[in-house]
Amino acid sequence: MQGKQVYQTNCLACHGADLKGTPPWPALVGGQGSLASAKPLKTVGSYWPYATTLYDYIRRAMPFQAPQSLSDEQVYSVTAYILHMNGILDENATLDAKSLPQVKMPNRDGFYVDDRPDAKNARCMSDCLKKPAS
Repeated sequence: MQGKQVYQTNCLACHGADLKGTPPWPALVGGQGSLASAKPLKTVGSYWPYATTLYDYIRRAMPFQAPQSLSDEQVYSVTAYILHMNGILDENATLDAKSLPQVKMPNRDGFYVDDRPDAKNARCMSDCLKKPAS
């Protein structure tokens, strides 16, 4: 699996051989079932709602010492490897622009689209600072 090789070359120093992180760098695996606990472990497999977010983050910000130095193919492969290590993809799974958005992350439905009470208020389009007549 190319993703494992990319991980070992570019990610292992910070995230560890077992993907459990090396302080202060975060773990990429584990944490399933911990989000409602007193000590939630927010990892790719427990917290992240979309695989596309993982790909985008790796593409833009990783590896830490050389952001944006990985090719698209390397980013897809290391994304697949991290998802495999979280039990989300099979070991030989491959990802591309078409298959990546189809990955169903365990916490996809754990985020609220509209979780702010004030977002449900009627929108004001003019004279918004005036108090309504009582």
